[in-house]
Amino acid sequence: MRAGIVVDVTPEDRTRLDWIVGDHNSSQKHAARARVIIATADGCGTMEIVRQSGLSKPVVWRWQERFMREGVDGLLRDKTRPPGKPALAQELVKRIVDLTLGEPPGETTHWTGRAMAEAAGVSLRSVQRVWTAHGLTPHRVRTFKLSKDKHFVEKFTDVVGLYIDPPAHAIVLSLDEKSQIQALDRTQPGLPMKKGRAGTMTHDYKRHGTTTLFAALDILEGKVIGRCMQRHRHQEFIRFLNAIEANIPAGKIVHVILDNYATHKHPKVMRWLLRHPRFTFHFTPTSCSWINAVEGFFATLTKRRLKRGVFNSITDLQAAINRFLDDHNEKPKPFVWKANPDRVLAAIKRGKQALESIH
Repeated sequence: MRAGIVVDVTPEDRTRLDWIVGDHNSSQKHAARARVIIATADGCGTMEIVRQSGLSKPVVWRWQERFMREGVDGLLRDKTRPPGKPALAQELVKRIVDLTLGEPPGETTHWTGRAMAEAAGVSLRSVQRVWTAHGLTPHRVRTFKLSKDKHFVEKFTDVVGLYIDPPAHAIVLSLDEKSQIQALDRTQPGLPMKKGRAGTMTHDYKRHGTTTLFAALDILEGKVIGRCMQRHRHQEFIRFLNAIEANIPAGKIVHVILDNYATHKHPKVMRWLLRHPRFTFHFTPTSCSWINAVEGFFATLTKRRLKRGVFNSITDLQAAINRFLDDHNEKPKPFVWKANPDRVLAAIKRGKQALESIH
């Protein structure tokens, strides 16, 4: 041992040290320190302890000295260390927050971490800590659109009421069209994914035309009635309504939820509606595509089938969409509206008040 260090292990200390080494729940660093003291009590020299424990001589001497001064409890305590760098002054933190909430310099639209670090005279990591502590994310932006529909509350209540409490012995359909679906072919074949490398796809493509998917989601069953057509005029919309009429058993009342697209309100469509009295249209508020349930199906179709798809023709694209519809209808899931209507209305009211206060 180093000169001046005396390790005197009492029977009580030996019992505690053996317990620390033998307990499977003990920290590895505590068990290693206890082995150093046990080996010292057994008469092992410093070099033998170094060989057994794999620790360096200074580390062995440190824990021998700590045990001599504080006993077993000293082995279980890590010495506190002062921080490597002093914390930022509150005035500087406030300046960073104020700059972040203000306009960035020059012609830039938002602050970046490095720009803020240069402006405040601190490191990038310091800026990131301040932003995290105050919940600031200047690099992100969320989009929104508040409806200006004068009858928003009535339409919202009507549509959500159909989701939450659909009429008995009736069918509720969420209907819309996904237009301009492009049949995109890649200029070169991509490489498949493998370990350590993502799949590849060329950034450029060849266009082979577009198609429009008319889709109606059955809220209760989760099945989708879909038809691909070349255009999305009132003529195609009426043909799709006729397809729905043919698919739904006679005698069933049909409630259709759809947006305010001009095709849906065309005079010929209204005349078709008069000839089919079991159909009732429920229009969503303007600028409220998020309330139309079939939009969720369109999002899934885009992410799971269209975005990475390679299509050599419109026929190929339409066949892929039809196969996706068949797969979806094999395991359909009923649509469940989970948002609290009162909270949605309250959030929209707060948004309008915020916009009015700005303008």
